[in-house]
Amino acid sequence: MATGSNIRTYFDGTWHDGDVPIMKAADHGSWLGTTVFDGARYFDGLAPDLTAHCARVNRSAEALMITPTVSTEDMVALVWEGLAAYPKDRAVYIRPMYWALDGTSLAVVPEQGPTGFAICLEEIPMAPADATATLTTTRFRRPVLEDAVVNAKAGCLYPNNARMLVEAQSKGYSNALVADATGNVAETATANIFMVRDGEIFTPIANGTFLAGITRARHISNLAREGETVRETVLTFDDFRAADEVFMTGNMSKVTPVTEFDGTHYQVGPVARRLREMYWDWAASEG
Repeated sequence: MATGSNIRTYFDGTWHDGDVPIMKAADHGSWLGTTVFDGARYFDGLAPDLTAHCARVNRSAEALMITPTVSTEDMVALVWEGLAAYPKDRAVYIRPMYWALDGTSLAVVPEQGPTGFAICLEEIPMAPADATATLTTTRFRRPVLEDAVVNAKAGCLYPNNARMLVEAQSKGYSNALVADATGNVAETATANIFMVRDGEIFTPIANGTFLAGITRARHISNLAREGETVRETVLTFDDFRAADEVFMTGNMSKVTPVTEFDGTHYQVGPVARRLREMYWDWAASEG
């Protein structure tokens, strides 16, 4: 079932209206999970960091041993071609994706060469400016590179995220604050995480267990332009319990303040509000 509405699909060299079939039952991606994707956003006639998202899906394909077949530049041009059908006041989720078609070595290893490719555009509204989240812990952790292809935005990683979300929601929370293999905070089940304490801004250091997101990097860059430093460091759950402000960042919603972590409550703080304003200002001027 589609998440959004008014879907357009680029597949097999042309744009189609609607959510068209793109995989066959014997495709390697269908039965062995060799799929990667990325997600960008279109709003107010803008597609911030679109080039970075298209470049990352090619890197993700390589990490999963899938041959990327569309250059970053061509992919960007295709996305803009597809977006031309949407009014500028619509919010669209942009999802380029690859999957392996054939396999070698007892079918498990994807065969290099021909690769499935599609772009899906879906109207999905941006989150309201006053949207917030609540967090709890989960028994599930982020894997390491020795266990899973954590250096790719791969579809096969997301069942673990789904387990985290289901557990959190069963406890009455909207999301989970997730540990890495050593028990330190990595991210949430769906987004990167930041905290503020005594005026300093912190985020977990990228240690190879989670994708340090494009939107995360954009926020750090925007803050640096105003003389603010984000400390990327090892953070524990107790650090978050002692925080003055906590917020999530990701492509889908950009900035989402957290109002509770397992009984510790936070106000929607000035850094999250300012960061949201900075992002929209940057997008309008350079994005």
